[in-house]
Amino acid sequence: MTEELKRAIKTPGAIMMGLGSIVGTGIFVSIAIATQVSGNGIIIAIVIAAILATFNGLSSAQLAAAHPVSGGTYEYGNRFLNTYFGFTAGWMFLIAKSASAATAVLGCVGYLSYAFDVGASHWGIVAAGLILLLIMTFLVSGGISRSNQANKYIVCITLFGLASLVVVSLFINGIPTRPIAYAVTDISISSILYASALMFVAYTGYGRIATLGEEVAEPRTTIPKAIILAMVFIVVLYLAVSLTALQIMGADSFGQTVDGEAAPLMMVAQALSVPVIGPVISVAAITAMLGVLLNLILGLSRVMLSMARRKDLPGLLAKVNADSKSPVNAVWATGIIIGLLVLSGDVVFTWSFSAFTVLIYYAITNLSAFVMPEGLRLYPRWIPAMGLFGCLFLAVWIEPQILVSGIALIVIGLLWHLFSLKLKN
Repeated sequence: MTEELKRAIKTPGAIMMGLGSIVGTGIFVSIAIATQVSGNGIIIAIVIAAILATFNGLSSAQLAAAHPVSGGTYEYGNRFLNTYFGFTAGWMFLIAKSASAATAVLGCVGYLSYAFDVGASHWGIVAAGLILLLIMTFLVSGGISRSNQANKYIVCITLFGLASLVVVSLFINGIPTRPIAYAVTDISISSILYASALMFVAYTGYGRIATLGEEVAEPRTTIPKAIILAMVFIVVLYLAVSLTALQIMGADSFGQTVDGEAAPLMMVAQALSVPVIGPVISVAAITAMLGVLLNLILGLSRVMLSMARRKDLPGLLAKVNADSKSPVNAVWATGIIIGLLVLSGDVVFTWSFSAFTVLIYYAITNLSAFVMPEGLRLYPRWIPAMGLFGCLFLAVWIEPQILVSGIALIVIGLLWHLFSLKLKN
C-alpha cells in the first residue's frame, strides 16, 4: 500500500507556497541576469514571460485539480500521455529545479557576503552555500506543517523589503517613466526572447502548488484559485521592482550587478543612497532566497517520491516517515543533488541551465492539459495550445551550448527509462 502525505495546505498557505517559490531568486538575481542579456528590453521580456506563464499556470491548475497527487507534470504525463513523456517531465524537473535551487543558495551567499562586506573566494562561497543547504534540508525533512509555517514568515519579510524599496524610490525619483520609454528603443528581438526564456523560469514557482497537490486540502478549488492569485500578484511585483531598478541605475549598470557578489538589488539600494533601505533589502533578499530554497527542496523531493513510487527511481526514496509524514529519504537525496550543482559557484550558469529544462517540463504540462478528457477540463483547449507553442518557441532562443546539453540530458534520461522499463518487465 502506498503511504500518503497529509493534506494540510489551505488556500492562503497554497498562495504563500507559490509566492515563496517565486519571490526569491527570480526577483533578486534573475531580473539582473535577463537585463544583462536584453538591456532596456527587460520590461518587454517580463511581459512576454508573464503571458506564457499565465497559460502554463492555468494548464497546471486544471491538471492538479483533476489529478491532485505529488509529482506534478511527471504524474500528469504518465496519466494523460505515456510513460516516456511522464519520465521526461520528471527528469527535466529534477534537473531544472535543482539548478534553480543551487542559484538560490549561491544568491543567498552573495547577498550575505555583500551585506557583511566579506570578500569570500570561490571555495569560500561554495562552503558557505553547502552549510546553508544542509540547514534548510534539515528543516524541510521535518514535514510540511513546519515548512509551511516557516515559509509564511519568510514571504512576509521579503514582501515588506521589496515594497520598501519601491515606495522609497517613488518618493525620491518619482514614477519610473524613463525605463518604459527606453523599453521600445535600441532593443534586439533575439535578446528579448532569450531574456523572456530566462524570466519565464522566474515565474514558474506557482508550479510548486501543483507539485504539492497531495498535501493540499480541497485541491479542485484550492489549487486553481491559489495559482491564479499568486500569478496576478507576482506580475505586478516584478514590473514594479524592475522599473524601480532601471530608474535608479539604468539598464547597463543594473545588468552588470550579477558579476562579483551577485547581489543586484543590494546595489540598487546602495545607489538609492537612503541609509535604512540597504539593511532592509539585505534581510529581504536573504529570507527570499531561503524561501525559494525551502520550496524547491519541497517540490523536488515530492517529484522524486512520485518517481520512486513508479520505480523510475530507487524504491528507498518512496518511503514516508510515519511521524512527520515527510519523504525524508527523498528530501536528503534532493539536498545532495543541489549540493553538487552548488559546486559550480556560478549563478549565471545555474540559472541559464534551468531555463531550457523548465521550458521542456512545461511544454509537457501543456501537452498533458491539451489531451486531457473534456469532462476534467476547467479552461478552453486553446490555452494549453498557446502554452505549448510558447514554451517550444522560447526554448530555441537559449544559448546553443546549453540547448545541446539539455537535449543530451533528455536522451540520457530516456535511455535510463527504457532500461528501467525492461527491469520492471
